[in-house]
Amino acid sequence: MANNFKIPKMLKIVIIGFAIYFAAAALILQMYQADPEHMSWQERETFNSKQIGRLDLGIAKGDVITLLGSPDISEAKATHDGQELLVLFYRTHHVKSDGITTRDECTPLLFKNDKLIAWGADAYSDYQSF
Repeated sequence: MANNFKIPKMLKIVIIGFAIYFAAAALILQMYQADPEHMSWQERETFNSKQIGRLDLGIAKGDVITLLGSPDISEAKATHDGQELLVLFYRTHHVKSDGITTRDECTPLLFKNDKLIAWGADAYSDYQSF
């Protein structure tokens, strides 16, 4: 005896609709690129903290800027022996609601000859001592 089970037309429409929705959502999530320049300061703090936590020593300055966007503050100098030092500050934690991003609200990333050599609380002290 043949099975004459038919899926109702409305159920087919619902199933197809969900399939299209999930395919579109998957495509958007796959192609989405976070743009730090267009984030609120709260979103950017969270983004910066997460991305800085994934960095590796030795990464190039250009790769960091591509990942994190423009720094909030930067300083550079050359040492007496010709080494180039750069410290980039990225906002990672809120301290005071005054509309100004200050060093104490940022995580410093220290570069020597365009390579990341340190980040975190001691990086700026290291920069100053060179």
